[in-house]
Amino acid sequence: MRPDERDAAYIWDMLDSARTLHGFVTGLSFYNYSQDKKLQLAVERSLEIIGEAARRVSETYRQEHPEIPWQNIIAQRNVLAHEYGEIKHELIWKVATIRILEIISLLEKLIPAPRDTGI
Repeated sequence: MRPDERDAAYIWDMLDSARTLHGFVTGLSFYNYSQDKKLQLAVERSLEIIGEAARRVSETYRQEHPEIPWQNIIAQRNVLAHEYGEIKHELIWKVATIRILEIISLLEKLIPAPRDTGI
C-alpha cells in the first residue's frame, strides 16, 4: 500500500538519515569511532532522527509493514534521548555499520515512485 504524504515524508526522513549515518562510518573502524566524540554524536543524532520519524509513522502503516523493526528503532531513539548515560558504544557501532544497511534496504522499498502528473 502506498503511504499517505505524511507517512511518506517520515519514511523519507528515516532513509535520508540512515544514508547520512552510513556515510559517516563508511571506511572507519570501531577504534576510529570510539576516539571521535563528534562522530559519536553525529551517529547518535542520526539514530535519534530515524527513531523519531519512525515513531511518527502512522500505526496503521507500521502494521502494514512488519518487516521494518519499528519498535526496535523507536526504542533505540528513546535510549539515546532519555538514557544517554546507558549508551553502549559497541552496540551503536553494530547498528551504524551492520543494521543500518538492512534498514536502508527495507526503507528504499517503501519510498513511493513519483506520481505521473500528466505534464
